[in-house]
Amino acid sequence: MRDVGVEALVERMLSGDTVALARAISWIEDEDERGLELLGAVYPRVGAAYRIGISGPPGAGKSTMVDALTERYLDAGDTVGIIAVDPTSPFTGGALLGDRIRMQRLGVREGVFIRSMATRGGLGGLARAARSVASAMDASGLDYVIMETVGVGQSELDIAEAADTTVIVLVPESGDSIQAMKAGLMEIGEIFVVNKADREGAEMTVAELTSMLSLKEDPSGWSPPVLLSVATTGEGIAELAEAIRSHRDFLVSNGLLEERRREHLKSLVRSIVVDTLERKLLERLGGETGLDTMVGDVGKGQRSPYQIAREVLDSISEGG
Repeated sequence: MRDVGVEALVERMLSGDTVALARAISWIEDEDERGLELLGAVYPRVGAAYRIGISGPPGAGKSTMVDALTERYLDAGDTVGIIAVDPTSPFTGGALLGDRIRMQRLGVREGVFIRSMATRGGLGGLARAARSVASAMDASGLDYVIMETVGVGQSELDIAEAADTTVIVLVPESGDSIQAMKAGLMEIGEIFVVNKADREGAEMTVAELTSMLSLKEDPSGWSPPVLLSVATTGEGIAELAEAIRSHRDFLVSNGLLEERRREHLKSLVRSIVVDTLERKLLERLGGETGLDTMVGDVGKGQRSPYQIAREVLDSISEGG
């Protein structure tokens, strides 16, 4: 696709042109100023898509579940955008899983758009730009946006600041780690799925989860269901889709969806401000090289990192 201006790309993207959407997402990921301009132009169209977060430990079968859930939505005539957040390569900064080979079967179907993103050091398993990419997919007219995180445990909590419904995927072997997850994923899940339920211990894991969740106080009044699935065969996917629909209906009927999305916007604004300030600060310091020079004395015990940080902040304040 030859280079086009923001206005032309917006027009094509809003008409459902997936090539234009891919270009827009590249601008967003690359922190290109055109990406910010484009997001501003399309934002009035954001809000129609329902955003689903799929989280959980590595090896739980999240990608297979996303695949199966997406196919169900496609079969029902809906359109779906998938944001698959991969660990970042320490050498290239790119997503290690590239174009999500595991989802090639979906890629040939109409109505689905798949984008693999690298975490690029972003905390919480979601790439820093993932929420903005979700907004671009939303504005393009997709019915659902599914965000699958890398699966790094409790550091994935930022998915709760991006999704309308958060699904936590576990496996029967997760029983020993459920207690450790109590303050993390257990707190943000609205639907829990014990996948690979054909393995021994699945029913016991469901019982443990149900017992723990009965002690969880949710001010909204929602009681998270615990489901069983075998995503490789499609077993339990219909029940998952129904649970997501029920949670959506619950949020809408109680006026909570709008409130939740308002909180998400506040979080996004904070994230944009912090990321922008961090980037500008690093530029002001002369990049990583300049920062290396400043901290050179720390290793020698001559100055503390707190003193250096104070000097940096003072210099910025003085310099306007």
